[in-house]
Amino acid sequence: MQQLRRLGTGIGWRPEIAEAVERMPGIDWVEAVAENVCPGHVPESLLRLRERGVTVVPHGVSLGLGGADRPDGSRLTALAERVEALGSPLVTEHIAFVRAGGPLTASPLLEAGHLLPVPRTRDALDVLCANVRAAQAALPVPLAVENIAALIAWPGEEMTEGQFLYDLADRTGVRLLIDVANLHTNHVNRGEDPSKALDELPVEAIAYVHVAGGFERDGVWHDSHAHPVPEPVLGILADLASRVAPPGVLLERDENFPEPAELERELTAIRRTVTRAQARATIGAGTRGGVTYAPTAPKAITGTGVEPDAGAAGRPEPGAAVRAEPASGAEDAARQRLALAQAALLSALVAGTPAPEGFDRVRLGVQARALAAKRADVVAKVAPELPVILAEVYRPAFLAYAQGHPMSGGYRRDALDFAEHLLLAGLPESAETRLLREWWLERSGPAPLSRRPGARLARATRRVLLGR
Repeated sequence: MQQLRRLGTGIGWRPEIAEAVERMPGIDWVEAVAENVCPGHVPESLLRLRERGVTVVPHGVSLGLGGADRPDGSRLTALAERVEALGSPLVTEHIAFVRAGGPLTASPLLEAGHLLPVPRTRDALDVLCANVRAAQAALPVPLAVENIAALIAWPGEEMTEGQFLYDLADRTGVRLLIDVANLHTNHVNRGEDPSKALDELPVEAIAYVHVAGGFERDGVWHDSHAHPVPEPVLGILADLASRVAPPGVLLERDENFPEPAELERELTAIRRTVTRAQARATIGAGTRGGVTYAPTAPKAITGTGVEPDAGAAGRPEPGAAVRAEPASGAEDAARQRLALAQAALLSALVAGTPAPEGFDRVRLGVQARALAAKRADVVAKVAPELPVILAEVYRPAFLAYAQGHPMSGGYRRDALDFAEHLLLAGLPESAETRLLREWWLERSGPAPLSRRPGARLARATRRVLLGR
């Protein structure tokens, strides 16, 4: 296995805080959402960070390694291009499915627009392992995959999260990106014990760790990445750091960005948590899950492996001995079963079909509303003109639209489809309707808009006249 460098302390790079990140002291590395980086036009801020020796790691969100289909070749190529453009030592993705339907189920392809949990079953594990292997073969650097937060639980699961992740790492040699905030989310939403998950994890396979904030509403924890990191999440980070020295720890923040000083305070709290946990473990005292224990010193990850420890005796190191993958016929059958199950779930979440048997219908409703709200938020970002044109009508109109119109082609297509839906609904003629029609006509044509000054001036003049 190729050796990995130690990362240190990092923060999620976002355009909104790019300048602040460049000025922050003690930032060893950053993580950028892969889909938001164009290989030919890497943001100047990321280039400046790289020139200073700050590592940049691309973090994918759309590959869908946990889906029933084999990884899309064009998506893998795009991810590899971003790795090369950023000079990254590794690349990360999620253990999730993001789309379902299509040829495997002879049904329309549906996009979730969000990371959804895979069932912890043998079928899902077999498919995931095959998909991870395909991704590893196509990527120029090591791959690490992240555990996700979930609002819903699959019925009939055969493994715990820790067991599922251990078997995945053991069979494929893939590294793990452990999100301690997601362990907290699953504790609140699914009653899963974070300490038990850490007991079962192959901590020696950890590439780095995510830390993020969220909020609780009506007994449901929402992994918002828009709130301060709460104490329970820092407690799980301390538990993990008492077991293994994480190669890297990163603060994620995607929305509602505070002042840079507040982000720096959170980074300081993260560093302090890790340092104190490791110090306590070294001197033989600490706590896990509120229970006092006397651990050994945390294992130090150097490159790809760990120092031998007696507790791992008889347990194969992840990736050391790879078991054979299922025969193609067995794999195809597993893909078919998984495809049907995921399509039924996603259809219930985004198309209003009946809930599959065994699922909590109330919790499915919470998840469906969360998906619709996220769609509205992201469409407002990729098409910021729509909330301006529609004003206070935008959000309720979009949420009503989302109930019966699943996303099928990404958020930019979703924005066009939403505008077209409103126009076909026969809105009363008004300045807003004319602006919406002009916006849709400009963006739905077969060719890109001309960038010549004369053409741009003509479009701007039309917009002013329509506004009047």
